[in-house]
Amino acid sequence: MTTMTRTRDDKVIAGVCAGIARRYGWRPGKVRLIFVLSCLLPGPQFILYIILWWLMPKSSY
Repeated sequence: MTTMTRTRDDKVIAGVCAGIARRYGWRPGKVRLIFVLSCLLPGPQFILYIILWWLMPKSSY
């Protein structure tokens, strides 16, 4: 497994979902869909995304 980094090539906003998908071997579109659907539920999903945006380093490639 690779380390969790934000992607530079497959990003929509910040590359957080694509970085999570790359880390676990999933498709980025699947992770994005899960994130969008989870935003319909109450909770701090959007805040978690911003925190991950801030904490996850950009990939070097």
